[in-house]
Amino acid sequence: MRSSGDSRVGGVPGRRPNGEAPLPLRGGAPGPHPVVPAPAVGYRGPTACVAAGITYRQLDYWARTGLVEPSVRAAQGSGTQRLYSLHDIVVLKIVRRFLDTGVALQNIRGTVGHLRHRDPGDLEGMTLMSDGATVYECTSSEEVVELLQGGQGIFGIAVGVVQRDVEASLAQLHGERVDEGETLVRGSEAAGDELAARRRNRAV
Repeated sequence: MRSSGDSRVGGVPGRRPNGEAPLPLRGGAPGPHPVVPAPAVGYRGPTACVAAGITYRQLDYWARTGLVEPSVRAAQGSGTQRLYSLHDIVVLKIVRRFLDTGVALQNIRGTVGHLRHRDPGDLEGMTLMSDGATVYECTSSEEVVELLQGGQGIFGIAVGVVQRDVEASLAQLHGERVDEGETLVRGSEAAGDELAARRRNRAV
């Protein structure tokens, strides 16, 4: 289990409920960045906003401040469009969910940094838990129960559910095939291409 924030749970600063020190979710990578093929499909800012449930003003601010930057293509002067990957949009939606529940931006930054350095295939079974001050990554039901027994108000985000929600939203929208002259394609095809690429990468 990893955590970010002030590492308080169960009323004991810096300790997990079982007495073990939590592992912080810091902004940097917990290890080498996973080798993931560059997405063949990207989504423009307005599309990312719809799928993540955020405003364009939020998207622009988060990109300019480095909270969530587009991994497919950054804006490069006048006339260029940012392009976001499916994984980017999942992270955007998670950020919005945390902000809606009152988690401090400084704690969200550490969590975002951790998520961006995780293989997208690892997100399916991940649950992010928070008491409003600290964010914990749980990868098993036992870890979730452990936090719930800590005695504080806890809410959780099932990352796999968020990912499927984003995929469903993108299926109704359009993406751009970066490898074919940025031709607009239906989101269902675009998301399928990215998922297929991830499966191929995991099978290697």
